[in-house]
This record gives sequence, C-alpha cells and structure tokens, in this order.
Amino acid sequence: MASRIALAHLPTPLEPAPRLAAALDMDADALWIKRDDCTGLAGGGNKARKLEYLCADALAQGCDALVTGGGRQSNHVRMTAGAANKLGLACTIVLSSDRPSLPAGNVVLDLVLAPDIVWAGRLGYAALEEAIEAAAARLRDEGRRPYAMPIGGASVVGAQGYVAAAAELRAQLADIDVVVVAVGSGGTQAGLAAGFGDHGKILGVDVGARPDTVEAVAHAAVAAARYAGLPDPVGEPQVFAGAVGPGYAVPTEEARAAVDLAARTEALRLDPVYTGKAMAGLLAARRQGRIERDTRTVFLHTGGVPALFAYADWVAGAGGGIGA
Repeated sequence: MASRIALAHLPTPLEPAPRLAAALDMDADALWIKRDDCTGLAGGGNKARKLEYLCADALAQGCDALVTGGGRQSNHVRMTAGAANKLGLACTIVLSSDRPSLPAGNVVLDLVLAPDIVWAGRLGYAALEEAIEAAAARLRDEGRRPYAMPIGGASVVGAQGYVAAAAELRAQLADIDVVVVAVGSGGTQAGLAAGFGDHGKILGVDVGARPDTVEAVAHAAVAAARYAGLPDPVGEPQVFAGAVGPGYAVPTEEARAAVDLAARTEALRLDPVYTGKAMAGLLAARRQGRIERDTRTVFLHTGGVPALFAYADWVAGAGGGIGA
C-alpha cells in the first residue's frame, strides 16, 4: 500500500437516512449517507482522501509545488491548494474557464487560498490534461520541482484513498449491497471497486466530466487494485448515464429535485455539479427497480457544497447558473 500523510478527518461519519428512505419507499434501515463532505480539508470533500496519498508521493519525490486542474467549480483544485498550504508547498491550478467577472462558489475559496491560477479558457478533458502538463513543464523550466496531478487526482496513487475508504465503509456497516457515488474523473469509483473487489458493489452516476467514463473506471480500478496488492475487481463498471443532462456543470431539473429532497428530509447539502446529479441518479435507480426497497444502499456524499453558491439563480428558481 502506498504511503499517506494525514490531511483528512477520518473516519468520516456514516449516518442512517430514514426520512429520505421513506421518501424513496425504502426500508428505514436500507439507506445510509457516507459523509465524505466532512473530511475537513479546505472545506471538505472526497478529494482529501486522494490528496493524502498524492501529497505523500510528492513529498517522497522531493517536489516543491503541486500542479493540477479542473473546471471552474472544481473541488479538487480548491482542496489541492489547501493541502499545499498545509504542507508549505507552492501550488498552480489550471482552470478550464475564462476568468469570471465576479468570483462565486469554489472560485472565492480558490482566491482566498491563493494558488497561482491559470485561466485556460474552455477546454475539453484531454486538452485540460495537456494544460496541466504544460504548467508543470513551465515550473520545471523555472527550476522548480512540480508534482503534476491529473484532473480530479485520478491517478493510481490518488485512487488508493478510496481503496482504503472501502475498508473503512465495510468496518462501519455490514452487508452493503451498493455504494452510489458521483463519477467525474473516475478515480473515486475505481478505488472503491478495487477496495470492494467487485464492480457490482458500486453504482457510479456520470456527471459528464469526461467522454470515456466506463473505460476509464475499468482501467483505473485494475491499476488501483494491483498497486494495492489486491485481486482485480470482478465484473464491469456500473455507470448510470441518465443524470448528465445537457452537459458537465449544467444544472438539471432532476438534480434540483434531488437537492431539494435531500435538504428537506435529511438536511443534506448537495450541489448541482456532482452530488445533486448523483442523488438524482439514485432516485432514478430506485424508480427503475435497480435499487430495491431493502437494498442496503450507501450514498457517498463527496462534498462540493461551495459550488451551490455559484448557482444562486438556479436555487431561486430562475434557471441557469454561472458555475460551469
């Protein structure tokens, strides 16, 4: 197993959700929420688990700067900047966006954490990965020792955070049938599949961040398992594609309904980019019978609530949003 450096508040709580279960016509003890929004680092979220391993790897290599990228409302870049500050490292983040006239949501926290921000304009997934590598190359040319992380920290090292999280979950709750989680870059789902040893235990809800989600998760899960010394996970990645809507970071009515329902039954704060769409996917899976009344289900709350504040018009019912 890879080395790690403690950055997150672990283990995160696992909470029953009986009121939400009732709203979904599920048994009262069938639905649970894994609160990875409570990891603490720079506002919390699932990326803290990955950064524990990524930052340990960076320090082991003698690096002095972290480099990564994402969309304008990326939770990963916000938390990478926070990790860099805690460890005394420099940080460069590449955002696939034009500079906004008014910062909102995660961008406000990015500015407070003060990494070097590269506003790269609208880029596709592959082009953004190339921009991250270009930023790291520029730092090397300046005599720095950068550690480049892919979008979402979705490397074999980063995935070890969720290999370990699978063991944490099993210790908290017996007989888990399925874990439902937002899948963007794919590293979280891959790590969980590797840790559980079974793709069938994980239902990823695609949020539209990349074009090759199923293939990426399949490849990354095998790599994560082998890196951890575990058998390859059995089965094929389970990915629900029906919650994306018009595209990544574009709000949907289904996500709005899911955000409202989670807040009004369990006081859960979800966001329109990741967890709102993931909850919409859970609701759809329940309607379609993919999740039964007694299916012991864990919804992995990956955080991301700062993004909600970038969609004030959407929350107020006016539609749209400025967070993409």
